[in-house]
Amino acid sequence: MYTCNCIISRRCQTPVALAAGNLPNCLTPATTDRAIATDWFSRFEGAGLDGVIAKRLDAGYQPGKRAMLKIKHQRTADCVVAGFRWHKNGPGTHVGSLLLGLFDDEGTLHHVGITSSFSWDRRAELVGELASLRENALEGHPWSGWADWAAEMEASGQRVPGATSRWNRGKDLSWEPLRAERVVEVAYDHLQGDRFRHATTFKRWRPDKPPEACRYDQLEETAPYELSEIFSGSR
Repeated sequence: MYTCNCIISRRCQTPVALAAGNLPNCLTPATTDRAIATDWFSRFEGAGLDGVIAKRLDAGYQPGKRAMLKIKHQRTADCVVAGFRWHKNGPGTHVGSLLLGLFDDEGTLHHVGITSSFSWDRRAELVGELASLRENALEGHPWSGWADWAAEMEASGQRVPGATSRWNRGKDLSWEPLRAERVVEVAYDHLQGDRFRHATTFKRWRPDKPPEACRYDQLEETAPYELSEIFSGSR
């Protein structure tokens, strides 16, 4: 028998802050009813929760061990590949990640995240595969002027391909433009605002799909849900 708990969003306050008494302490809801857990899984994503955690009823917390199961949302999306970053071992050797874009209703291509789930050999192969798309890539590229408006976009909350990493301020995020002609299908678990919350997983190339068809409206929208409703009454 398993019990299921909601996963608390990373946007919630830290345990240290809660322990200090600054905010109410909330117990994570738990259930052994599969139907209730399924309902949580579908409804609570709108509050920023990734999914549910399942563990055996007779199992205690085991530090440092993956003894619990994380059941997270996973969907797929078709995105434009408009650039890439070299692997940290140096330019010209291996591709580190592909930069993904989606068009909005006005036809603007937004940088929505990356995919980097490649083997070492596949990273080397991508260097040759992408070579032709690098030719004259900046001519008319939708992100060619990012350096001029990066500060403005960052202030408004929109991420741009050359912006500083939010996790590592010293990390090199310089990128190489590609002609926005190739489409890739990726798996993702969650949206945060208008971009993928985590790095996506490469599924396949989509030579059958034109770049302009890669739009936000293909993404499943999740109805907002208040955390106060999830943790109502718990202290």
